Amino acid sequence: MKRNFLFLILSIFIVNLYASEVKEAEGISYYKAGFPQVAKPLLIAEYTTDPSTKSETCFYLGNIYFGENKPDSAQIYFKKGLVGNEVDVLNTIGLAMIKIKTDPKSADLEIQNALKLKNSKKNPDYFIAAANAYLFNGLIDQAIIYLDKAKEIKPKYASTAVLSGDIELAKKNVGNACSNYELAILYDPNCKEAYVKYARAYKNVNTPLAIEKLNELKQKDPTFLLVDKELADIYYANNDFDNAAKLYASYLKSGNSNVQDFTKYAMTLFLNKDYTNSLQVAQMGLQKDPRNPAFNRMAMYNNVALGKYDDAIKYADLFFNKSDNPDISYYDYTYYGQALRQTKQYDLAIVQFKKALKLDSTQVGFWKDISDMYGEKLDYKNAISSYNNYLNSIDKSKINVDMIYDLGKLYYDLGNSQTDSANVKKVALIKADSMFAKVVSMDSTSYRGYIWRARTNFALDPETKQGIAKPFYEQTLAVVEAKADVRYNPVILECSRFLGYYYFLKSDFTESKIYWNKILSIDPQNELALKAIDGIDKTLKAAKKK
Repeated sequence: MKRNFLFLILSIFIVNLYASEVKEAEGISYYKAGFPQVAKPLLIAEYTTDPSTKSETCFYLGNIYFGENKPDSAQIYFKKGLVGNEVDVLNTIGLAMIKIKTDPKSADLEIQNALKLKNSKKNPDYFIAAANAYLFNGLIDQAIIYLDKAKEIKPKYASTAVLSGDIELAKKNVGNACSNYELAILYDPNCKEAYVKYARAYKNVNTPLAIEKLNELKQKDPTFLLVDKELADIYYANNDFDNAAKLYASYLKSGNSNVQDFTKYAMTLFLNKDYTNSLQVAQMGLQKDPRNPAFNRMAMYNNVALGKYDDAIKYADLFFNKSDNPDISYYDYTYYGQALRQTKQYDLAIVQFKKALKLDSTQVGFWKDISDMYGEKLDYKNAISSYNNYLNSIDKSKINVDMIYDLGKLYYDLGNSQTDSANVKKVALIKADSMFAKVVSMDSTSYRGYIWRARTNFALDPETKQGIAKPFYEQTLAVVEAKADVRYNPVILECSRFLGYYYFLKSDFTESKIYWNKILSIDPQNELALKAIDGIDKTLKAAKKK
């Protein structure tokens, strides 16, 4: 069922993105509800398909382009809106709005003249448009003048209450703004713009109130699916990806979505760990827009999450090299690096993680990833160097016992590698021993520092001529036996093997048998222990005969 619904959504996406059919005057209604970017493509289509709304369509398109800082485009539409014999008040105000900052006197005169016309004096919408012309230019005091005149014409009017809220919001008075939006709803319970602007004003201040207000609008008009987009955006911003994904899916049924909506939907599914469906959304988008960086990115991310690393590498190439102006983040390099790492292309993977570090040097944890990859390719010298870069990049107070332990293991691996000189290996083992000594001092109740000191010293003295590993195996054994936990039996076996062998070499057969018997108490059929005890018994028996 979920897959069928997803493909229904994807079909809507393709139809919406590339079809030209538009519901009559839908763009105007969406603009008035507070969704100019959703309204824009619809208004452009309505300009040619609905002559009856041409003047109003041009006015709203002009406002949208002005808001996008495209005054030339805004001017084109305002001029197109000057139709008929009578003066078009809205588009005249629009043209004046463009030059308020460059020629304020002329602009103000044009607005006043338009509002003096017989048909203008009693129309509050024209005065609201004039107020917005100044508000959109950041001139709050002048906007208030025209707001007050609109209120004189029609005191209890939802649109003037919304404008009052907009002005209060521009003054950063969120509470007062929302009080005015509430007033607008009181005047007109169907004033969608008031619900939406109330929610937007409160979404970062009081998120539950914002959600509550949008749910009120949803209950009042269940067909108005743009409210689902607004709710989805709030849930997305608050990391509630489950609710966000459901609401984006619902909104997409409106048929008014765009590429950005679908990329956000794909990202929401990804963050909700629904990798399969997120990948399907991205792939469907790429069928129609193969150079879209967002879809290529999501395809790469999802394939990494699904363990399809070869496919992830393919999409990484498309994202980095065959997408239109990708805005690259350090995440992009690390996801690509993960795919390369999993396919054992370590050198290329390391390059990607270093690029990520170059893009954001605060992500010092990548040095740990780089160190791990060098370790996986058995390049322990670079692994140690990278790990030291990691430790040197973080606050000393945050260096914990696990970090020291990991570094000690790298020195130990270098000391036991097959590629370096005997001197290099000896120096590395001595360094490893010092690291494990720190582990012991930082956590003396754990056996791991002791056992690794034992192993390291055994590597320094593999023939047990000096017996330097002995005290550390004894310390390890004391710690683990005190825990009386069968999980430590493998450690007891290792320590007892060494100590049994050590005392055997010293011809201290009585002490040696103690450790071989420890092994048999855990593993009665242990072949090595049985042979050792048998050998000791035979040696002792032969000695008695002499």
